[in-house]
Amino acid sequence: MALNTNPNIPDPDSFYAELIATHDGLSEEESHALNARLILLLANHIGDREALTEALQAARADA
Repeated sequence: MALNTNPNIPDPDSFYAELIATHDGLSEEESHALNARLILLLANHIGDREALTEALQAARADA
């Protein structure tokens, strides 16, 4: 399975605003912990190990 890197979220601006609002009022440490939980929840939902590895590699390449 190839990782889909094309825009795929309906109303991405609204999602981004919701994501940012989720962090409102959190300390930097709490915000990092929220991001880690979110990543693990979404990784579990995806469940495709090959796609997850591709995502990790793509994210690291952009770092």
